[in-house]
Amino acid sequence: MVICGFRTEARISPAESGLRDSQPLACKLKLILASFASCVARVTFLIDIGRVLLDFDFEPSLARLLPPGERDVAGALARFLDKRDAFEAGAMTEDAYIAMALELLGSPASHDEFRYAWRHIFTPNEPMWQEVRELAAAGHRLILFSNTNPIHCPWIFEVFSDFALFDAAVLSFEVGSIKPEPAIYQSAIATHQLDPATTLYIDDLADNIATGRAHGFRCFQYDLADHPAFQRWLQEELEG
Repeated sequence: MVICGFRTEARISPAESGLRDSQPLACKLKLILASFASCVARVTFLIDIGRVLLDFDFEPSLARLLPPGERDVAGALARFLDKRDAFEAGAMTEDAYIAMALELLGSPASHDEFRYAWRHIFTPNEPMWQEVRELAAAGHRLILFSNTNPIHCPWIFEVFSDFALFDAAVLSFEVGSIKPEPAIYQSAIATHQLDPATTLYIDDLADNIATGRAHGFRCFQYDLADHPAFQRWLQEELEG
């Protein structure tokens, strides 16, 4: 079952239940034992979005908002991207951030045109999504843990359907704190009753990983250019 885009804890469908009822006793016992083993081995994962599940590049999309003749594209975008933390911490409303951004850019674009450009920056990281599919199929608990904003979420959940494989999400603008601030980690622990010592945390930024380690999480700093390193770490963690 999926509620608000995320899977519930229920794992057995009516169809599966009916199938089990029709199996011989030996087969039923095997299914019960397999289900029990899966529950015992279940691991919780905290997984970042940007540069882990989705790569992103603001410049090609947002450059179209700039007035004609603007030569310093990177500098113009930096003027408002540097203020993104307040937006992603929930300290600015969506309309206030868009208005500020358009003013700093000197852009005549509408708010809807800004939203379109702000959203169309993502490319799925397919190797990581394959890992997510396999982890979900194995019954592990998957929780998104991301600095993000109300323009991107829930839009990305609607566009990239595999986000429904996640059980829950800890999003900075909802919590009122951004990584690497301790508050968002403490919120994740309290809200989802996490045991950091048995929770695997994947993020691409060193500062975020440092705070994760300070809270006792088992951490991996992900590199889009070296997915095999993540695979080796994951295998060691799950087999250890």
